Amino acid sequence: MALYGILGDIQGNREALIAALTALDLYGPERLLCIGDIIGYNAASDECTAILRERGVVSIAGNHDLIGIGILGFERCSNKAMHALKRTRRSLRPGTVEYLRSLPRSLPVEDRAVLVHGGVRDVQQYMTGIHHIAENVAYLRADLPGRKICFYGHVHEQRIFEIGEGRDIRELPANLVVKLNPDREYFINPGSLDASRKPQPKLAEFALFDSVLLTIEFLRVSYDDALTEAKAAMAGYRIGFLRDRYYRFRRMLLGRS
Repeated sequence: MALYGILGDIQGNREALIAALTALDLYGPERLLCIGDIIGYNAASDECTAILRERGVVSIAGNHDLIGIGILGFERCSNKAMHALKRTRRSLRPGTVEYLRSLPRSLPVEDRAVLVHGGVRDVQQYMTGIHHIAENVAYLRADLPGRKICFYGHVHEQRIFEIGEGRDIRELPANLVVKLNPDREYFINPGSLDASRKPQPKLAEFALFDSVLLTIEFLRVSYDDALTEAKAAMAGYRIGFLRDRYYRFRRMLLGRS
């Protein structure tokens, strides 16, 4: 049993990753875990991957990781994400691709928890509402019996859902420290390090999980978003108006065919 730092949805944002790791170092977690999407939306995918490997962070694959190395396609991407991921595919170093291919889709943590990226069975599922949690509780019980805590990402929001008796589900406030009930099940999103697509203020989000005390602490820290954006724009990761219109028109035509 240990204190875990849990982060994810980095999406090539070196500034957010460094800020989060610096903040986590103050807490002294024994292990660092990543719920995927190391690469994709910003200009430092190779650097972020290298930093995680150097720090010994244990990660799973997110949908951006799988799309970026060609295992998944662009069908469920927004235009912004598709444009950035096409650029990412062209720029990834062979060593980064090899590492991303080695990542599992899920990862058990001790005897109680598990990491997934989207849904339990669908890496690209957005678990945003109680009906999504109800669906995935059934998958969790069927596929991973005994796992009562499911850490997930993809939604880019710090959220925590508690499942009580009779599948009674309620969302708890994702503020500060939350004490977990050992007899209940939880779906917990530690938030996203990358805040490029969020309004101001730009904050890198992550969490601390204490498997002894059974607590989850939600954390946020600022980072140099202006530098992240400047690097992304200079490297061609931000979609222009005309290309966005082109993608929209192409999707419309494909939808009619």
